[in-house]
Amino acid sequence: MSETLPLAGKWALITGAGKRIGATVAARLHGAGANIAVHYFQSSDSADQLASELNGKRPDSAFSVGADIRQTDQLAKLVEQIVAAAGRLDILINNASSFFPTELGTVTESDWYDQVNSNLNAPLFLAQAVLPHLRATHGTIINMIDIHARRPLRDHHVYGAAKAGLAMLTRSLARDLAPEIRVNGIAPGAILWPDDGMSDKIKDNIVGKIPLGRPGEPDDIAKAILFLVQDAPYVTGQILAVDGGRSIGW
Repeated sequence: MSETLPLAGKWALITGAGKRIGATVAARLHGAGANIAVHYFQSSDSADQLASELNGKRPDSAFSVGADIRQTDQLAKLVEQIVAAAGRLDILINNASSFFPTELGTVTESDWYDQVNSNLNAPLFLAQAVLPHLRATHGTIINMIDIHARRPLRDHHVYGAAKAGLAMLTRSLARDLAPEIRVNGIAPGAILWPDDGMSDKIKDNIVGKIPLGRPGEPDDIAKAILFLVQDAPYVTGQILAVDGGRSIGW
C-alpha cells in the first residue's frame, strides 16, 4: 500500500518536530508516505515517542535526532548523520524557532544570537548542508516564517527582524537553487498560543482581527506544507500566509 502514497520513499528532515506544529507536520507528511527524521533540541522524549508512533504505522519510517541548531558547526554533522541513516534526503522543513519578547532597553546579545541563530542562521546553513542531497533528488525546502515578518509584533524586535531575514532568504534561495530545488515559505498567523500562557484579553484581541473569526490549528499549517511539497511543482519563491485572513487587514 505504501508504494501508492505520493511521497513514498522520500525522506524529510523536520526541525523542531518533537511537539506542537512540527509534530503535526511530521504526522501529515508521514501519512502521505514520507519517512521522517524527527529533529529535536530539548524535547527528546516527545521526539522519541513520535518516531515510535510513526514506526508503528510503517516500520523503519522514522527516527529521532538531536542537535542544537543555534550552533552552526553542528548542522553539517546533523545532515551527514541523517543521510547516513536514511540513505537520501528529499525535503527540508525549517520549523524550529526561538520566540520570546525583547523589549527595547532590555535586549541582550544573548537574546539576539538566540533568535537570529535559530530563525535565520540555521535555515541558511542547513540549506547549504543539504544542497548535494536535494539536488540529487530534486527536492524542496520549506521555511517557517511568520506574518510578523511583514508587520511588527510589539516588543519582538529581534524575532521580527530574524523572520524578515528568513523571508528574504527564502526568495533568494529559490532564485539561486532553481530548477533543481524548490524553496517556499509558510507564514502562520494565530495557530497555537504560547506555552507560557496568554491572557484571554490578548487572545480575544487577536481573534478579533482575523476575518475567519477563529484561530487556526496545527493541521492547517501541515496541510499547506503538504500542498507545497506534493502538489505544487511549479511553485517556488513564494510565502503562503496561513492566518485566517489576518494579514489582509490587521
